[in-house]
Amino acid sequence: MGWGNIIARRLKVFAIAIIIYVDYKAMQKRVQWANGSKKNTIWEKTHERNARRVLNLMIELEGLWVKLGQYLSTRADVLPEAYISELKLLQDSLPPRSLKEVRRTIERELGKSMKYLFSGFVNTPLATASIAQVHQATMLDGREVVVKVQHDGVKEIILEDLKNAKSIVDWIAWAEPQYDFNPMIDEWCKEAPKELDFNHEAENTRTVARNLSHSNSSDPNSVHVLIPEVIQQSTEKVLIMEYMDGIRLNDKDSLEAYGVDKQKLVEEITRAYGHQIYIDGFFNGDPHPGNFLVSKVPPHYPILLDFGLTKSISSSMKQALAKMFLSCAEGDHVALLAAFSQMGLILRVDMPQQALEIAKIFFRNSTPANEAAENIKTLQDQRERNMKALREKTKLNEKEAQRFNPIDAFPGDAIIFTRVLNLLRGLSSTLNVRIVYLEIMRPFAESALQGTMMLHGPATSSQWIYNSPVNSNVEARLRKLLLDIGTDKILGIQVCAYKDGKVIIDTAAGVLGKYDPRTVEPDSVFPVFSVTKGITAGLVHWLVDKGKLRFDETIANIWPNFGNNKKDSIQVNHVLNHTAGLQNAMGDVMKDDPLLMCDWEESLNRISKSTPDTEPGSLQFYHYLSFGWLCGGIIEHASGKKFQQVLEEAIIHPLNIEGEMYVGIPPGIESRLATLTVDMDDIEKVMQQRQNADMPSNLTRSELAQIVAGIPVIFNTLNVRRAIIPAANGHCSARALARYYAALAAAGQIPPPHSSYSKPPLGSHKHIPKPPSSAVPKKKKGTKSTTSDPKAKSKGYTLVSTHSNQHEHDDTDDAIQQKVTRIFENQKIHDAIMGMGDFSGLTYPDGKFGLGFRRYRNPDGKLTSFGHSGLGGSTGFCDVENNFSMAVTVNKMSLGGVTRSVIQMVCADLGIPLPDEFSSSGEKGPDMQLTLGPG
Repeated sequence: MGWGNIIARRLKVFAIAIIIYVDYKAMQKRVQWANGSKKNTIWEKTHERNARRVLNLMIELEGLWVKLGQYLSTRADVLPEAYISELKLLQDSLPPRSLKEVRRTIERELGKSMKYLFSGFVNTPLATASIAQVHQATMLDGREVVVKVQHDGVKEIILEDLKNAKSIVDWIAWAEPQYDFNPMIDEWCKEAPKELDFNHEAENTRTVARNLSHSNSSDPNSVHVLIPEVIQQSTEKVLIMEYMDGIRLNDKDSLEAYGVDKQKLVEEITRAYGHQIYIDGFFNGDPHPGNFLVSKVPPHYPILLDFGLTKSISSSMKQALAKMFLSCAEGDHVALLAAFSQMGLILRVDMPQQALEIAKIFFRNSTPANEAAENIKTLQDQRERNMKALREKTKLNEKEAQRFNPIDAFPGDAIIFTRVLNLLRGLSSTLNVRIVYLEIMRPFAESALQGTMMLHGPATSSQWIYNSPVNSNVEARLRKLLLDIGTDKILGIQVCAYKDGKVIIDTAAGVLGKYDPRTVEPDSVFPVFSVTKGITAGLVHWLVDKGKLRFDETIANIWPNFGNNKKDSIQVNHVLNHTAGLQNAMGDVMKDDPLLMCDWEESLNRISKSTPDTEPGSLQFYHYLSFGWLCGGIIEHASGKKFQQVLEEAIIHPLNIEGEMYVGIPPGIESRLATLTVDMDDIEKVMQQRQNADMPSNLTRSELAQIVAGIPVIFNTLNVRRAIIPAANGHCSARALARYYAALAAAGQIPPPHSSYSKPPLGSHKHIPKPPSSAVPKKKKGTKSTTSDPKAKSKGYTLVSTHSNQHEHDDTDDAIQQKVTRIFENQKIHDAIMGMGDFSGLTYPDGKFGLGFRRYRNPDGKLTSFGHSGLGGSTGFCDVENNFSMAVTVNKMSLGGVTRSVIQMVCADLGIPLPDEFSSSGEKGPDMQLTLGPG
């Protein structure tokens, strides 16, 4: 291909591109002065005129431009009719190459004369495409075959066309930044040359055939398609395959005559692609109508052809694509953003609702060609809404917003994936059928994730437990227990424990969610429900310790609006002790409008207007939801700061647990979030539980079961996760929660730095992440060590040796003392928390709660421990006498049997008295009464 031809092709391409661009820009100005009917006429003529220009250029240049035209001709769902009718001509055979050229290529490639290869060869080609043409032939042994022969010189033409296409895309991105197709053309430049080597196509064909043949009729995800067999060794430019007599998809008369059900046909093709993408991770990237036939023999299975452009994706990308699909089906913003992060799609702006709407476009139902105009209008309307939201979010003016690209990085693997979805949609439009992709492809996406989780379950892989070093012999036995319990009861779990200021357990196991097979890691963040109350109560104690507040202070003194409706006598200690009489506050709101709890100011306003149901200080009833807003209002009014500012100042920063303890998550951590699900077997047990005497009177047993079953639906949504709900919306890792209770166990003394084994180091995440475009650092895994600490042997556990690094501390007592800081100055903080000694008069006699924490008795009846459990099984607590703290986080909500088994084993191993909350017969707190199973 000489320079003269290269320059000529380039000039033709750019000349037509500029003419079309100027034509459309001129029409945009012209239609402003036209009425409705005349506007339509102007646009129709403009489309027709430019469609003919495009068609003529593509026919003249052939090569890559024909393939582009074939792709565009299938997009009847989004392109004007003029383009579809013109470009459809490219689906038919192009002018054939000479028979002399074809025979010369075959003999050169196969090294034999035609007479030694075939007993018969049909001179007229079956089809001529942009890269090759296909002839029917008969082998010497009598087999009927097709011979695919590459055009001479097409490789050079294709490569040159890719350069021209890249230049045009660059120019469009400069002129109209919102239409930046660079990621798509970059991926095409990488993949398209592979089509020029038929050796690749032969191997791809064998692979896809092998993958799809593994499905069988008993498998619900089985598919029924035909794929021609590769007959003999291929070469770069010649491919011989089994001949299959079929009907072309554009031959509507034959489809009708043979009685082909076009709906079932396209559904089966779609199922085949669901299997290739989500099950195999290996799929044909070019499903245009010319690459399919239909068997003439009932039941008229589709015949899949041409596997030149075939994409292989990693297991991680396959999971991410499946998760993206299911997040669209479920409307789950968190899962969608996590999927984006996993696949490497980086957004420059945090707009989860708009991101979900755009993602759903890919999986929307296909529309027949006659609905194309309406579909285009719908998509345009949605685009305008999203642009308006973008302008509001970014504060950009209209011109700036038009030039702003919200995508910072788009993964190449996803380009071919989206192209396939668009081609499939175009295919169904061409055949005038409607396909519900979310129904057809869902089983395959679910199988992709669930199959991965089965592969990584405890029965088959030790990697079900995160590969971190074992801190102690107790932890080694705990991990064996988790493997024994298995995936029936555990989806994802973290367990962390401190003893005498040192980490003795830091284990993560399982997966992040039902549809998220990624392994739980130490820095994964779990929703912990009422565990949050123990964090919120700690902030109130911190303010009292700083002299900003008194336990016996009347709330109305610091929060004037609160003192109405018989609440003027309610004191801070009444709220902490669950005796404020507001146990039912917000209950009606939750029934009528659950999402109102996401509005912090309005929730505080509703709380301030509530009326007590019982005399303040007289009875102890669990304030299951109102507790958080009551404490939150107290915290903000007493401190003069926002709730989250106090949380960071009092707990997050001093304990160095940034990024792993939140009440209301910020944007940017979705990829580390665990997703809730429910153990449905245990839900039945909730119905059989006795009505609890201290539960809110407006909750019946059946209502409790409904609440438990519905909680994941509400608390997995992004707007709820981002809300400030200080009674129920904590998100934390077990290691952050255990460290918090380790400080409480030591009367406010901050423990030495967390174990250096734990990767990434605790505190290494920013509490408020960088913008979404920031790259997430790769996690490094530690190496296992078995050296023991002789000082710990007499204490009932054996620690492994400690590696020194910048996060590690000098293990001498003097060095530790020099570095110690405190979060509480009050040496009697334990008495204050548990409502003992000087603080006993502030609590309800023999109540389950001290001041904000559930207090636990040991088997001797002595109060030695405190903490707070959450609905579903997560918990955090500490034992003061034994300087021990422990946290368990789970994402499979259950009756708490897993949590109890874990705590019982660890306490027994260490010789620590088991708190009654976690015993088989001891008195349980309200949350554990809901979540703890029978003994």
